[in-house]
Amino acid sequence: MYRLLALTARGQGEPVSFAAWGSRISSSLVVASISLLTGCASIVMDSAHPIKVETRTVDGQVVNGATCTLTNDHDDPDMSMTSGDSIKVRRSRRNLEITCRHPPDPDAKATAISRANAGMFGNILLTSTLGLIIDHYRGTGYTYPTWVQLVFGKDLVFDRRSEQSGQPVTGTEAVEEAKK
Repeated sequence: MYRLLALTARGQGEPVSFAAWGSRISSSLVVASISLLTGCASIVMDSAHPIKVETRTVDGQVVNGATCTLTNDHDDPDMSMTSGDSIKVRRSRRNLEITCRHPPDPDAKATAISRANAGMFGNILLTSTLGLIIDHYRGTGYTYPTWVQLVFGKDLVFDRRSEQSGQPVTGTEAVEEAKK
């Protein structure tokens, strides 16, 4: 049988059979294939995303303690919170719907738009389209705005495109957003 001479760290050679060498190459290919089958955002991003939800009256007064429910296509039963706090929501390619209740105020409603994050663009560079497809369907390649302020009696839309570090995203009236 043919043998290769593999060098050790000290420069001394020891014979290695083709079968053993092939096994090492096969193991390396399996590891490389598995890493390519997971999308870039799936590797570097958490599957959950933090979002801070605040509520205000029409005249701008902060109202803490409203009961808020957040929903997306994952139907996570633990996505309810109290306004003024933060919660981790599961990332999704679908928008996040938020409703806050604080009697006797009318409900505050909002839609947080889901936008592609840096992990999705990393897929194009690292894994071509395979990682892009995986992260799209898992939702890990998307992010919501990190801080929103709902207003009682209004239905607002929050878009992460207008997010500035350390500031709440400015909401637009849902009717205005539909006209665009």
